[in-house]
Amino acid sequence: MRYQTYFWDFDGTLFDTYPIMVDAFMQALQRQHVSEIEMDEVEYYEVMRRHSLGTAVQQFSSMYGVDATRLEQDYRRIEATMIENARPFDGIPALLRSIQAQGGQHFLLTHRDKSALTLLAQDDLKDLFTGFVTSEQAYARKPDPESLTALITQYQVDRSTAIMIGDRNLDVEAGHRAGIAGALFDPGRLINGTVSRPEISVTNVIGLRDALLAD
Repeated sequence: MRYQTYFWDFDGTLFDTYPIMVDAFMQALQRQHVSEIEMDEVEYYEVMRRHSLGTAVQQFSSMYGVDATRLEQDYRRIEATMIENARPFDGIPALLRSIQAQGGQHFLLTHRDKSALTLLAQDDLKDLFTGFVTSEQAYARKPDPESLTALITQYQVDRSTAIMIGDRNLDVEAGHRAGIAGALFDPGRLINGTVSRPEISVTNVIGLRDALLAD
């Protein structure tokens, strides 16, 4: 394998959480008395994918004239009751195990809270990871490389054989700013990869597998 150390984003990369996130967001909007006929779940998904949940909260609270703080609070409460149903993308568990069997090591680097670790454990994947960064740790958010650099330093990672994998440009940019390669996993082809110039750019797990396992 070309790479030996793999830093993984969680939402939209390891686990297909966006359908649940969009559903929770729509329920939160309904609590703010936004009519279902006004909602556009495709647009919510695209804003979350291209930018972030925070951007979606700010953009759509302004559009619908609702309180952004309350919208996010409602979203967090609703999503917490639903997220246990999230599952990894088909093929991801096998890919993680194949990489580990060939001597690779995995790290998690996510803006999600410790529920990411619960979900990994739920699918018997947590033990495949050497280290973790979640939102409970006080690091700057990606694309700032602070959390990534901390893991690299703590585990004495060789930057020349390390890669950051995620579904947004900010994941790739964080990798590059930390001195490692980046892979963009972009189902639906929503991301303009020319912004971050990833070493690997794929749209499905099969393509990701082939690229990461290549010599």
